[in-house]
Amino acid sequence: MPAIARIEAGHYRIPLPEVLSDSTHGAIPAFELITCRVFDAEGAEGMGYTYTVGRNGGAIRHILAEEIAEIAAGADADLTEALWRRVWWALHYGGRGGPAVLAQSAFDIALWDLKAKRAGCALWRLLGGHDPRVPCYAGGIDLDLSVDALLRQTEGNLARGFRAIKMKVGRPRLAEDVEKLKAMRAHLGPGFPLMVDANMRWTADEAIRAARAFAPFDPYWLEEPVVPEDVAGHARVLREGGLPVASGENLRSLWEFQALIAAGGVSFPEPDVTNCGGVTSFMKVARLAEAFQLPVTSHGAHDITVQLLAACPNRSFLEAHGFGLERIIAEPLRMEEGCAIAPDRPGHGVAFDWDALAALRA
Repeated sequence: MPAIARIEAGHYRIPLPEVLSDSTHGAIPAFELITCRVFDAEGAEGMGYTYTVGRNGGAIRHILAEEIAEIAAGADADLTEALWRRVWWALHYGGRGGPAVLAQSAFDIALWDLKAKRAGCALWRLLGGHDPRVPCYAGGIDLDLSVDALLRQTEGNLARGFRAIKMKVGRPRLAEDVEKLKAMRAHLGPGFPLMVDANMRWTADEAIRAARAFAPFDPYWLEEPVVPEDVAGHARVLREGGLPVASGENLRSLWEFQALIAAGGVSFPEPDVTNCGGVTSFMKVARLAEAFQLPVTSHGAHDITVQLLAACPNRSFLEAHGFGLERIIAEPLRMEEGCAIAPDRPGHGVAFDWDALAALRA
């Protein structure tokens, strides 16, 4: 039995090369990275992580280092389902979301990394295996860029090999969003997958109006048009707005996804492995979506999530997120002809430069 011997948690602040912005979080000069290292009694290690846009990282680190470390001490690290349930219910009364589920996500990712390493195979193979080549889009956090700057950013993404792109919307005046979307469509040409993301900016009525204004420019999807709690609003936007809807990056459990999907409120369910409960929960959401004939996409943590979507026959696009780890990991995401390639290294394949991270400790 690979018993859990200890858990180490870290908390880091990663400055961004340039300040990013969206319609709800405002200016983002840095993001927080919270790591979880699980060591078994034989000395093997699995690593997981989560992140924030700048707040609550200390609370997440504390839950990992003090709460989850106590809950999981001595447990069989291979029993990922049993450990997921043990942690979920132990933290449930004061949890069900927020820092607790982000901490659980990092812990669960570490367990799966450890399990795949012990099995000597890549995580995407352990999870069932489908196709290591995953269509991938560049997820810009670019609301405040001028049209010219947005087009320059787009050219950079095309040069890096992306064949699908997402831009932010949700400016104070809808006409400003329309102007940018029109310029992007003219620049990219017809048929190029171009997503738009409102980051929960609108009411359902506002989102329907925006969706109808965007429709002539053929967005691939409209992402997070309303707050995640507004399940009925999602359904209205999808039904009346005329565009496919992607949503779920702010949902924190399988059951929240079940409610949104069953209500007809989403075309592309969009879990984030670092905040939905980890690999265990992400894969259940993907299978739930498959049962409803829905393609699953992703949010954030692309270096790990490429492994998960590579195991999903109903995958759509992987998001290459603006919060990249390229400067602090050994082998960044590899792109070929618009696809991200899931590596065949044992585990999830992400290895941090711990010396470089030490200088960024929060």
